[in-house]
Amino acid sequence: MLPLNIIKDSLHTPCFVVEQSAFKRSIEGFQVALQHYFEKSIVSYSVKTNSLPWCLKEAGNLGCYAEVVSYDEYKLALLCGYEKNNIIYNGPMKSKETFLDAIQSDAIVNVECHRELEWLTCLPKNKRYKIGIRLNINISKISKLDANGDNDDSRFGFCVGSGEFEAVIKRIKTLENVDLVGLHIHRTSLQRRVEFYENSISYAVQVIKKYHLDLQYIDVGGGYFGIFANHPTYDDYAAGFYRILKQNNLEKLTVIVEPGNGLVASAFSFLSSVIDVKQVDDVRFITTDGSRNDVDPFFHKKDYMKTIFRKDGDRQNSPLQVIAGCTCLEYDRLFSLENQPELHVGDRILYHNVGAYTMALSPQFIRLWARVYSFDGKDYQEVRRASTADDIMITSI
Repeated sequence: MLPLNIIKDSLHTPCFVVEQSAFKRSIEGFQVALQHYFEKSIVSYSVKTNSLPWCLKEAGNLGCYAEVVSYDEYKLALLCGYEKNNIIYNGPMKSKETFLDAIQSDAIVNVECHRELEWLTCLPKNKRYKIGIRLNINISKISKLDANGDNDDSRFGFCVGSGEFEAVIKRIKTLENVDLVGLHIHRTSLQRRVEFYENSISYAVQVIKKYHLDLQYIDVGGGYFGIFANHPTYDDYAAGFYRILKQNNLEKLTVIVEPGNGLVASAFSFLSSVIDVKQVDDVRFITTDGSRNDVDPFFHKKDYMKTIFRKDGDRQNSPLQVIAGCTCLEYDRLFSLENQPELHVGDRILYHNVGAYTMALSPQFIRLWARVYSFDGKDYQEVRRASTADDIMITSI
């Protein structure tokens, strides 16, 4: 729990705050759950979910691999201290150079694109190499209770129904120095139910048997709730994985997970301050130095888990207060308060559970990136300074 006196007075806003204990608890929770059921398992930190170097380094220190989905993320993981054989390389945005480097360095590389199949022919012929491939999964077809309409199909992976998956298998078999040892089945549903993952693994098992694949690992991907109350736990997910794999005599496979949201969401908060108040007809507009871009970059939410800190005591209630961000966009409005004590300049708002995709998707729009503090239970440390105009000029002519 963040100390209230520090939140009220000491931290420079706007800022993110990451609680080290919460981050560690999430990672170790998933590791322990998987180790209870499987002889071999890997928890891999999803870099795209929050690419803050502090997170990558801390996750690595706790025994995580880095799951990267671009050549930039691959290089970032290396800069953050990861050995190449502790990187999982997914996604379509690999470069040829990093793709070949990763495979030759014993990283776990899951082929996503046809061009990567071409690149495999460029590997030196004096050594054998291991790869995985991604399986296309349509939610409507494999888990009807999790179907959600327009986005149930997927543009990722190779599709069994179209014949592409089989064609890719045959092509890999023509490469004498490349072995297919893994299947990547990352797919998420809105409900994040354990049963969805069981259904995904069941479908993968069908494919494994149909094509007589001799695998070393199955990469289940991410999308888990983690430590949130009244939702499936890490142990629930791990037990579900084991149940299906055990039924099919595949429990000896190394099980890989790539959590992001479950690891970072609960560990991060965002703190902003009230910088202006206006009365417009019957509405009291509260302008803060934060933005909806900071806590809701998809602009989906209507309200947030939050704590409001008023600097002084009794205040009269206001019929309607609209809390807004610092940008010049009219729709940068975060939430409303009805018949609540007035907010004044200097008051602070702490948004909870905002570590997933928020920082990664925050644009350099009007106000540049906010600083980030880590909290170790006693002290705060600035682990990323606020961005400045000088930072922009460094990369420009």
